[in-house]
Amino acid sequence: MANEKKYERSIELLNNALAEENTASLQYMYFHFICEDKGYRPLAQYFKRTAIQEMKHAEEFAERILFLEGEVKMLDYARELEKGTIEDYNAWSKETAALGDAGSHKLFQDILVVEEGHMDQFRLEMENSKEYGKEYLALQVVDNLKNAE
Repeated sequence: MANEKKYERSIELLNNALAEENTASLQYMYFHFICEDKGYRPLAQYFKRTAIQEMKHAEEFAERILFLEGEVKMLDYARELEKGTIEDYNAWSKETAALGDAGSHKLFQDILVVEEGHMDQFRLEMENSKEYGKEYLALQVVDNLKNAE
């Protein structure tokens, strides 16, 4: 926690950059979808590669924040976003069913189940981190190293 105060402004700037990179990756993926739909495959692939690059940048900013013992603000935002997404997909699933659009209804239902799984896993990880603290996080690192071999 001592480093968090020392690097408070750096952590704030890194969180800002992280948010910018996430926004950029979404924008480039949108461009990818549009170009793909219009048959502009090389341009679509360029935008997809760029979106992935932006996601990697976001990861690097998050890792630096954690190295400085700061809090990645996007985690709180992501949890709230996930809750809102689940609520929206439930409502939109019902609405598309009422419109007789079975394909969209099924798509919302299928993805909703995955989103609920994300939310449940996210909740579990947050609870374990709070309950077991650094020991739990250390076990995650050890497990990751074993799986990398």
